[in-house]
Amino acid sequence: MTALLRKSDAELPPPMSDVLILAAHPDLHHSRVHRALFEGLRAATRDKDKPVRWTVRDLYALYPDFLIDAAAEQAALQAARLVVWLHPIHWYGMPPLMKLWLDDVLAFGWAYGPGGHALVGKDLWTVVSTGGTEDSYRPDGHNRYFIDAFWPPYEQTASLCGMRFLPPAVLHGAHRAAPALIGEHVSTVIERLGSWPDWPEIEDLPACVQCEAPSGERPDASTSDG
Repeated sequence: MTALLRKSDAELPPPMSDVLILAAHPDLHHSRVHRALFEGLRAATRDKDKPVRWTVRDLYALYPDFLIDAAAEQAALQAARLVVWLHPIHWYGMPPLMKLWLDDVLAFGWAYGPGGHALVGKDLWTVVSTGGTEDSYRPDGHNRYFIDAFWPPYEQTASLCGMRFLPPAVLHGAHRAAPALIGEHVSTVIERLGSWPDWPEIEDLPACVQCEAPSGERPDASTSDG
């Protein structure tokens, strides 16, 4: 069974799902792509002939006050084998609540560092959209770099936590994308969620070796002045 978790569910124990989708869009009502993704995910939950295996946590609905329940988020992460970050690209990165989620939830000693092995062996998949067209993400475009140039912070975050970083799914030109293209993107994402980990392009990817973060790199909380 799957769920689309919103604010009323924030204090409930998360459902046991092996695919966890963390969705972060600060203005979902005005989003063409992400609103279509949400609608597609909801529709899939109503199809009794095709049971689904994921849980969606809508971070902006769960935490409009930006006060993240780290314990609830960690519990949801521990139950999952595939973690999906679903968000638009904002200034070449993730929206602010998604970044705050990383800061609060991926804690030292839990997700990384000495004793921080809670996420080791899981997969991380990013599903994102860009306002700029694919041509704009080229050396001769106004974004100057191919989209792959913006993945290292994501990939290194995964590596620090011992997670395998999967090839991202990107829809460019979200503001002007044709409805048929958006529909195809939604269908592909849902199909991939259902078929993971049986993806041809990842079958030869090596397991991630967790990067070591020594305790000495972090100040003692009792003496730190920030």
